[in-house]
Amino acid sequence: MTQQVPSTEPELAGVRNFRDVGGMPTVDGRRVRPGVLFRSGHLAHATEKDAAFLGALGLHTVFDFRNAADRRLEGPDVELPGVRNVNLPLSDPADGAEFWKMVRDGDLDQLRDILADGKAAARMVASYRTIVTERTAEHSRVLHSLAEDSVPALMHCAAGKDRAGISIAVTLLAVGVERDAIVADYLESNAKHRRYKVRRNGSPDTAYTPEVMELLSPLFDAREEYLQAAFASIDATWGGVEAYFEQGLGLTEGTRERLRERLLD
Repeated sequence: MTQQVPSTEPELAGVRNFRDVGGMPTVDGRRVRPGVLFRSGHLAHATEKDAAFLGALGLHTVFDFRNAADRRLEGPDVELPGVRNVNLPLSDPADGAEFWKMVRDGDLDQLRDILADGKAAARMVASYRTIVTERTAEHSRVLHSLAEDSVPALMHCAAGKDRAGISIAVTLLAVGVERDAIVADYLESNAKHRRYKVRRNGSPDTAYTPEVMELLSPLFDAREEYLQAAFASIDATWGGVEAYFEQGLGLTEGTRERLRERLLD
């Protein structure tokens, strides 16, 4: 049985960007039920206290959208007794091992070459579009699982911002949550205590200079233009969200109604 979620956001020591999306409004006046859908960064560094809190949420399924490289870097999620873990790798927003190696190890000139003059933001926009248009099978699997039995559920990637952010957005769109509310929740990932800790090799004097951090910021920001690019790709590819869910993800109206029953008050 779903347990009541605390009214104040928990202070999790080893899990960043955790939140319950309960309370978000739908276009027909309903709200997402608290305690059924959560989002966060990875769970690999969860402390015992963090794991106890997560274990008390009554989770059925954790959807982990990290790829193999992420899991090698951060480690596997902590095990939560009785919780099913489903790994569905999605395209990384900064795709490619060589790219991430450059982010971690590259000097200033190398970072300027791959990130300056809008290249970092353009890469993020392109990846959001790709995740929506090319990862339909994964998003279909998530939504069908939620409709069948997989709630309460937690969705995460590495930072809980991009891959999890898109998957949460798709789920909320499927049950009719207002787009402005989806965008507002997405932008919550910019809060200082939520942001992913950038890993850079080298001394702090050279690895984290103001210019380096400015070059990296588009990769670790939640920017409305990124999520709007995903929405625009849905409209451009399928002509709107209804066709996207029916044709792109293979959701029947019956499945969407079960989703609404599972997720909404």
